[in-house]
Formats: sequence, structure tokens, C-alpha cells
Amino acid sequence: MKGYVLDYVNENEFKKLERALKKYNMLAFKKLNFDFYPALRNGKFLGEKVATDKKNNTEKYELRLPSDKMFTQIHGEVKLIYTVHYKDEVVMLEEITPSKILLEGHMSELTTYKGIMISKANASKDMFKIDLLNMLQDDKH
Repeated sequence: MKGYVLDYVNENEFKKLERALKKYNMLAFKKLNFDFYPALRNGKFLGEKVATDKKNNTEKYELRLPSDKMFTQIHGEVKLIYTVHYKDEVVMLEEITPSKILLEGHMSELTTYKGIMISKANASKDMFKIDLLNMLQDDKH
């Protein structure tokens, strides 16, 4: 088999993040599995290079995944963080962000407010942000 092998820093944690991504952001999940993973296996490293370690011959990347604009404004960018180990031809999948809301969604069903999922721990804060962003959008029109 030619190409890079995908491996995990913490497989259980990463699989939880993937399942939550599948449940709450199908577009990002599909892009990740059908476009980005095959590209990584073929040695095409996507995203922004954020660190280089010449001693260990590794590079760390952050790859933005497609997401709803409102979700991004409330919870942050959906990103895959991974490290390429050139010597071993291994791509270590580290994390999918925003991990806090995704792990919370994995643990229990999240509720939505105006079509955006909200955290149970910070429900009032998330609803305030959504209302604020909606008011700002209404002022622009």
C-alpha cells in the first residue's frame, strides 16, 4: 500500500468528535470523510501549516471544515487539527474543534435555538449571542 496512514493521538476521543460532527454538521463530516481523508492518505496536506518541527521532521496543520456561518460565529471554526510525520508516512489526527460543544453533543442530545445548537452548560450565553447576531443582521437589511 502506497501513501500515508491515518492514525490517532487518542482514537476514542477522536471517534466521539467524529460521531458528534456527523450528527450535528453532516456537510463537514462528508467533506472530511470523502474529500479530506483520501487527500491526506495520498500525501496532499490541506489547510494552514501552523508549526514545523525540523528535528522530528513533522508539520502540524489546521484544516477548516465547511460549516454554517451562524454556528461558526457562536461556537468557533470547525477545524481538523493533524500532524504529518514524514519519516514514518503517518498522519496523526489530533482533534476536531470546537471540541467542547461536540463532546457535549456526544454525551447528550443538544437542543437548538433558532436552528443553531446550543450548549446545555452555557444555554443563556449561546441564546444571547444568537439573538445579538440576528439583531445585527436585521439592522444591515
